Amino acid sequence: MEIQVSLTQNPKQKPQDESQLGFGRIFTDHMFLMNYRKGEGWYNPRIVPYGCFDMDPACMVLHYGQAIFEGTKCYRRADGGLQLFRPQANLARMSRSAARMGMPALDEETALEGLKKLLEVDGDWVPHQDGTSLYIRPTMIATDAHLGVHASNTYLFYIILSPVGAYYKEGLKPVGIYVEDEYVRAVRGGVGFTKCAGNYAASILAGEVAEQKGYAQVLWLDGVEQKYVEEVGSMNMMFAYGNKIVTPMLNGSILPGITRDSILTLARQLGFEVEEKRLAIADIFEDAKAGRLTEAFGTGTAAVISPVGELCWKDEKLTIGGGVIGPVAQKLYDTLTGIQYGRVADENKWVMKL
Repeated sequence: MEIQVSLTQNPKQKPQDESQLGFGRIFTDHMFLMNYRKGEGWYNPRIVPYGCFDMDPACMVLHYGQAIFEGTKCYRRADGGLQLFRPQANLARMSRSAARMGMPALDEETALEGLKKLLEVDGDWVPHQDGTSLYIRPTMIATDAHLGVHASNTYLFYIILSPVGAYYKEGLKPVGIYVEDEYVRAVRGGVGFTKCAGNYAASILAGEVAEQKGYAQVLWLDGVEQKYVEEVGSMNMMFAYGNKIVTPMLNGSILPGITRDSILTLARQLGFEVEEKRLAIADIFEDAKAGRLTEAFGTGTAAVISPVGELCWKDEKLTIGGGVIGPVAQKLYDTLTGIQYGRVADENKWVMKL
């Protein structure tokens, strides 16, 4: 499909101080839109000035929550060129999320072409400072104006862009994580493996509790026995036992992270032993106290790798790694970000140069 382009007549001023970007607060001049209608499929792909949507109060996304999204990034290389990291994997995952939510599969080819054209238009927004990037948020929402619990017949897919700094203001300084033992986020057979809005809505209250207690994120346990580690709100979790990396196995209630998969692949290539299995939180605490567990860190598109320096579970606090990033997390972070920014050879052919 041909992508129509309509440029803004009122461009915004780009950020002058890239050290103050924060995360998800600033948006570029344009966005990509594409519509879907049952029986017709996807149509009218276009780039338009960034702006508000006109939505009917009965719009089904507002009532029944058919909303999914993705997150990926565009990076600026040292030579000034731009590149994406595994965008096809994000779009494929979006189609899997759509299937579970009763939404149409995304036209991944047109979506990717739309993203590339959007980056042609707004490429100057990709920041230059090391560690910064342009965050990409593809989203799909139900748009029928109708009350009644069933799938919508129409949908809107859109992509917005945001220049960002580090997800955590502490950067690679280890963060504290609160282990939630009352609320649950997802169960097998549910929608925990998707990036649907409801998953994140279900996490907000626990996140508020964790923040009040002084912690950056919530670590969720399984929704049945509440004893096995699943994931953090914005990250998959990994634990290092010397040269061995252990992470919770995918079980249908854990998001299959693109960064998770990339880190596990790189870890094997770098000579680390990798194991995916069920991990009881009690065993994590016991192993750390015995000195067997040496590092803990999260992986995700937004944070890349975030070392964990403290876990709190049932009012017991566990210190990990002595308050600094460990050698395993540092090696994996340096390797992955090196590939993303073009400093390290991309042997897995993950990078798409623009």
